[in-house]
Amino acid sequence: MTTIAIAPAQAAPPHSDPDPIVGNRVELQLLTTLKCNLKCTYCSLGVGEVLGSQTELAYDIDQLAAFVDRHLAGKEVYVTFYGGEPTLNRATMEQVMRRFPEFRFQLQTNGTLLDDLPDWMLARLSNILISIDGGEEITDGYRGRGIWRQVVRNAHHVRDKVGGTITARVTWGNADTSFEELDDLADAFDYLYWQFVADEMYFGDSVEKRKAVLVRLIDRFFERADKLYPLVPLMGIVRNKVLPTRGRELYAGLTQCRVSTHLINVMPDGKIFPCPDMMYAPQMQMGEIQGNWLRKSPLQPTPAMPCEGCEAFSWCRRNCMKNLYLGYVKQDERYRTNVVEPICELLKFIGREVDKRDPHAWFARASLPVRRQITDAEVYEYVEIMP
Repeated sequence: MTTIAIAPAQAAPPHSDPDPIVGNRVELQLLTTLKCNLKCTYCSLGVGEVLGSQTELAYDIDQLAAFVDRHLAGKEVYVTFYGGEPTLNRATMEQVMRRFPEFRFQLQTNGTLLDDLPDWMLARLSNILISIDGGEEITDGYRGRGIWRQVVRNAHHVRDKVGGTITARVTWGNADTSFEELDDLADAFDYLYWQFVADEMYFGDSVEKRKAVLVRLIDRFFERADKLYPLVPLMGIVRNKVLPTRGRELYAGLTQCRVSTHLINVMPDGKIFPCPDMMYAPQMQMGEIQGNWLRKSPLQPTPAMPCEGCEAFSWCRRNCMKNLYLGYVKQDERYRTNVVEPICELLKFIGREVDKRDPHAWFARASLPVRRQITDAEVYEYVEIMP
């Protein structure tokens, strides 16, 4: 009798959804490396030991192009170079920028190597997000001695070479961050964007300290109607209150952090996730470059999330889906109590303070250039406009 050897069955690649991207725009966030030259104490990639776990790309530019052709054809694509520290793999940045010259490009960086980038690359960047945590003492406390001065110097050095805007990206972790520190950054950069840190840093009087600073920032924002105070979270909140349809149209009424609709994060190994802070969770994988497949984001609103009954829902639109998922879907009570609920309290506080200053009347007085920035600032596409 002749025995026929049967090769073991190979698992079929996952099927792609027919249209996993909501709308006509997509942010392709490419993590060029998970290596970083700093060790910031609050780094979200430290969760699940993601940081440093992948230093080389496992896919090539042709595989990326094939993925783009199959899944992103006809979409308006903007690429964010992310990491780790993305400038540690400048070769990939250059390859992508030359292969896809019609795309827009953003760089999210710690700023320490910014002055090493070539002029042509700086000129093609629509926005640079530079991570900085406030003033010198707080920034250096998180990032290392001398980092604040180095980053500020580098930002000044490249300012005239950058084709687009430079945005200070602040993780508001330290409750002692002062109004003066944030005000100085708003003056030194084109925009200031902050996120309330997704960590257990809201004990004692830390929420009240932040509220006191927020009141001063909001007062400063509404002081003038002829010149914009460029704080992205306040700009976005005012926009959503004055023109509520703007808070829904680009995001299909979902979350403005974009992870439910059109943000895809490509790890160096080619795996794709909706949220850069949840790439440690296998159940969050939504695609792969090498296998050329893409599914709808698994981070979607669920009945477990209490947002639709909240006073802030019409303009907040759920803020951070990672926080909601961990706090209410995974039912992490400690995380919900110590992180999610304090941040929601701060967001509602901002909304009430903005309402006290009558944003509709302020917008009616605003100059046309200020109105245009409030309604249509391109920077909204590059950051989460809720803090």
